Amino acid sequence: MEIKDLFTRQRKYILTLLAVYVLGYGFTSNQSVFAGLIFGTSLSLFNIWLLARKMNSFGDSVVQGKKVRSLGSMSRLATGALAVIVAMEYPDRINLVFTVLGLMTAYIVIMIDFFVQSYQSRN
Repeated sequence: MEIKDLFTRQRKYILTLLAVYVLGYGFTSNQSVFAGLIFGTSLSLFNIWLLARKMNSFGDSVVQGKKVRSLGSMSRLATGALAVIVAMEYPDRINLVFTVLGLMTAYIVIMIDFFVQSYQSRN
């Protein structure tokens, strides 16, 4: 399966979750919780986009026999650090714990998508 197809499907799932979080932000009194989820999940979507882009260039490099570069772990870690710094700077507006949970959203979506696709391919 193409990385592009995986990313497109996972992006749809994450955008759906973001829509639910925005509704939660607008219609509940837990605005800092949902702001943390929105912020963390948005950066998580950015991280998954970076990963998909790096994996495409990684595959192209392998096919062409070029030297293989990193998959960008440092930039994804820097994004996580940025999220934590911002959440700690504005603790009254952005909940730190839910920001970190939001950062993990893409990886949870990747795992769930893997299990769903594995199940569907067996049946």
